[in-house]
Amino acid sequence: MLDAALTPATKGSTAFAKGLVDVLILSEDDVKESLDLRELLDALASGFKALSRGDVVNPPRPQLDIPGAGYSLAMSAWTPGMHLSVKIVNIFEGNVAKSVPSHLATINLYDPATGLPVCVMDGTYITAVRTSGSAVVSVRALARPDAKVATVVGAGVQGHQHLTLLPLVRDFAELRIVSKHFADAEELARRHPRARAYADAEEAVRGSDVVCLATHAYEPVIDAAWVRPGTHVSSVGVAPPRGEFPTALAHKGRLYVESKDAFEPFPVGCAELAGLAADAGTELGDMLLGRAPGRTHDDEITIYKGMGIAMEDMVAADLAFRSARRLGKGTKILL
Repeated sequence: MLDAALTPATKGSTAFAKGLVDVLILSEDDVKESLDLRELLDALASGFKALSRGDVVNPPRPQLDIPGAGYSLAMSAWTPGMHLSVKIVNIFEGNVAKSVPSHLATINLYDPATGLPVCVMDGTYITAVRTSGSAVVSVRALARPDAKVATVVGAGVQGHQHLTLLPLVRDFAELRIVSKHFADAEELARRHPRARAYADAEEAVRGSDVVCLATHAYEPVIDAAWVRPGTHVSSVGVAPPRGEFPTALAHKGRLYVESKDAFEPFPVGCAELAGLAADAGTELGDMLLGRAPGRTHDDEITIYKGMGIAMEDMVAADLAFRSARRLGKGTKILL
């Protein structure tokens, strides 16, 4: 009699089974074909605003170390109107020698009302394009309107993505590429119109209006003295303990970050900003909301230092999922 009186609201969890759930599987190609890059830039900008308004649940990411091999990060985020996003990204530098990307990721989306799985997608491309996309959002917002020359330092995945996205926000007359290995810069230059490989990093940077650092370097790849007045500099590389970004540059201009978590110890925060007070940087979202100043004059140096946060994965994955459903991409399974 007692069991018969129970309602769904009062029954214990053992009274129910999950049953089969429709889940959409998106391959790397599905994701690439579903993401419109201009829409992605707008979505990332909106995500930065939501983050600064306090509308995004974006907890610190735990790190799992695999000695002698690499490490794994778990990155989750949610904001009203989007799916709950959980990404696992594995960074195994030795993969390059095996012709496998060093950064591998998978993203799961869940219904925020029930927690049921909705989508499983490859996150490797999303990780690359949302990282470069966030830097390019900063270029769109902070570089001088008349910026004509951009230098990308790094000829890997991030270098390629930066060169793809930069022309969407400024009409650059020249795109320069600098790499540790000049041959890599030459090879990448052949894939992009108006791109030119430079052997001399200092020469390339000193003549640039925008400088994008996109490497996995453990030491700074440029000197702060090379950056001329009026330049916008972005940095997305993550390689502690020092990294690609020269800390001295943070004292020469106006610094912008994804969130104030950037000043926390690694892996939550950015190794290059260690020792700086949180008020040394402005959240990019606050600037986009008009709550903090952007570029104030043509000779000001502006700087964006990104770490790559789960909010960026969330908005990119949500955009890819909704677009894939509209376009009929992916494979449905019962889970």
